[in-house]
Amino acid sequence: MVGYIVIDGVFKAMSPIVLEGKTDPNGDQSLINYGVLAGIVMGLLSAILWQRFYRTKLPDYLGFFNGRRLVPILTAVTGLLVGVLMAFLYPLFNSGLNWVGEAVASNTVVGGGIYGAANRLLIPTGLHHILNSAVWFLIGDYQNASGQIIRGDLNRFFAGDPTAGTFMTGFFPIMMFALPAAAFAIWRNAKPSQKKLVGGIMLSTGLTAFLTGITEPLEYSFMFVAWPLYVIHALLTGTSMALVNALGIHDGFTFSAGFFDYVLNFGKATNAWMLIPIGLAYALIYYFLFSFVIKKWNLRTPGREEEAEVAAGEPDAALLEAEMALAAEGDTRTDAPLVAEVEKKLDKELEGR
Repeated sequence: MVGYIVIDGVFKAMSPIVLEGKTDPNGDQSLINYGVLAGIVMGLLSAILWQRFYRTKLPDYLGFFNGRRLVPILTAVTGLLVGVLMAFLYPLFNSGLNWVGEAVASNTVVGGGIYGAANRLLIPTGLHHILNSAVWFLIGDYQNASGQIIRGDLNRFFAGDPTAGTFMTGFFPIMMFALPAAAFAIWRNAKPSQKKLVGGIMLSTGLTAFLTGITEPLEYSFMFVAWPLYVIHALLTGTSMALVNALGIHDGFTFSAGFFDYVLNFGKATNAWMLIPIGLAYALIYYFLFSFVIKKWNLRTPGREEEAEVAAGEPDAALLEAEMALAAEGDTRTDAPLVAEVEKKLDKELEGR
């Protein structure tokens, strides 16, 4: 918070110098506007400074500023220096941002498709948040009735820009229909002995994706153990983004592309009804494609683990059970004789199976 207040003050002070002679639609001095990027930069720097200096000890006469009290001071100084640097870089940043916005606006099909695939592929690293911040809060301009300039796909949608939604609409078919269908495919292809357990997990994660647009619990269930499915999912998300843009569908969300946001924003959207048949089509594609790939490559999606892997956990579970049994009998030793006794009891139990 301290860093952002400082950097915001620097931007206001530097605007007449960096943007000399430039005014906004109301005739006032144009201001340096990095949007959420400035907050992201200062947030990252604040975290780094905290990790590095929160235990730092100063000389005794400066002891009051030790540790945690030192971090806000360093953050303020860093905000001042970074603010000046970013102020001088702003004209270049603004020109680049306008170029990207114009490029995407001139071909929303390609731009939306690339973004959709990149968004999913970056989820394992967490960097998709940076990409989302750029397209949802920075790229694209819209001037409302009062002359205010609104930036970002999400902000423009709720400000009434009829062209907004390029980087949001295509998520609705995927999150509401395609991923729940993928969850159904994973359950159908689970081993009979695991179907009950997997069914509960897939039902809850699929329903969560449909209602709220929260997809990470479902995606992480196959992201690493069956990464080819995740690559396919990312590419198909890109095709969904491109398709809805090509068809002129515009929708948006305040949280994510789930059923709740779909209903709440239906009146603001353009051709939102088309997302239903498109979503059903993607559901069929996901179900049959996931089923085929899982069987073809014998992917170890939830419920398809090797029996040996499942059995490998039994001794540990049995060992814990034996320890608990001894503890219930009042034996709370933690030394080697207890371990030997537990192992002996476990061996007898395994022989009796």
